[in-house]
Amino acid sequence: MGTLETRQADLLPPNRITIYDVAAEAGVSYATVSRVINNDPHVKTETKVRVQAVMERMGFVVNQKARSLAGGKNNLIGVLVPDLGTGYIGEIMRGIDAELDLAKYEMLLYTTHRREGKEANYVATLAQGMAEGLLLILPRNPAAYLDTLRRRNFPYVLIDHQGIDDQGPAVGATNWQGAYNATEYLIQLGHKRIAFVAGSKDLGCARDRQAGYQAALRTHHIPITPEYIYQGDFHQPDGFAGGHYFLDLPGRPSAVFASNDVMAMGVIEAARDRGLRVPEDLSVIGFDNIPQSAMMHPRLTTINQPLEKMGRVAAQILFELLENPQAHKPGRIELPTELVVRDSCKTYVELEGPGNTSH
Repeated sequence: MGTLETRQADLLPPNRITIYDVAAEAGVSYATVSRVINNDPHVKTETKVRVQAVMERMGFVVNQKARSLAGGKNNLIGVLVPDLGTGYIGEIMRGIDAELDLAKYEMLLYTTHRREGKEANYVATLAQGMAEGLLLILPRNPAAYLDTLRRRNFPYVLIDHQGIDDQGPAVGATNWQGAYNATEYLIQLGHKRIAFVAGSKDLGCARDRQAGYQAALRTHHIPITPEYIYQGDFHQPDGFAGGHYFLDLPGRPSAVFASNDVMAMGVIEAARDRGLRVPEDLSVIGFDNIPQSAMMHPRLTTINQPLEKMGRVAAQILFELLENPQAHKPGRIELPTELVVRDSCKTYVELEGPGNTSH
């Protein structure tokens, strides 16, 4: 088309091109363009193809918020994560991304950097039309906004967070049982002085793992020693600091269970820093089974948490809520954990006292 109007439209900056410009260029009404954007099946194929070609040539970008406020679907799902620095988050995101791709949804990713105020602000923004639903991974302070989401009937799913929202959908793993199994495995290897690097107290998964660790000790009549519990925050430096703390104790532990894999890696680095060998001098077990745990040396014994599946299941639940908002809201789904035995733990035999040991 060599019209003056076409040439003028081609010169418009993409961010200034409106639905009316597209309609004029394509020779249709703006309502027809709107129906094409929203995939209305009643639009003729030839009209749809023509309008889409004009939008592509003009560089027209849909204003997702305006589109949502107008009552159309924007096919965007908001995902909130605390950070992007661990394999744990990466594996959950991999599952979410795969499901969103299959369902033809796009992702709006927000990183909260573990700041409660930032988290609440992002949720408010996304819930006001930027996204159709929310997936929240390890939310820090969901109590601040979940009531609002429920009142608006805005669909959301929590991932790996317990003890806060009993009324809404959530996907997690059997954290208590996994921690119990990890601790019991060390006990079966002969360890009695088992230390624990705890995760963030404000997260239900961390509290469940500590409770599982303590329950296994009680079951096997091993005293719970407060000095053998170091408070961490799920970061590798916490494991490194905790490892040094444990190794400074007069009766240093023979084994350490860390509440996640990256803290277990920190414990191993602390042992090496002291000239100790893992597992010959210190057994270490983690939790999560992130990909790096199988590639390090020694390969980390850990508890497998089905991270990718957690992401997939959470996305599937959200799609169900989007399709039928009035349906009964699913409760919490817990996926099973599993002990993965590798090379970082060893049988322990204590000869006379804490200072005389044989492995």
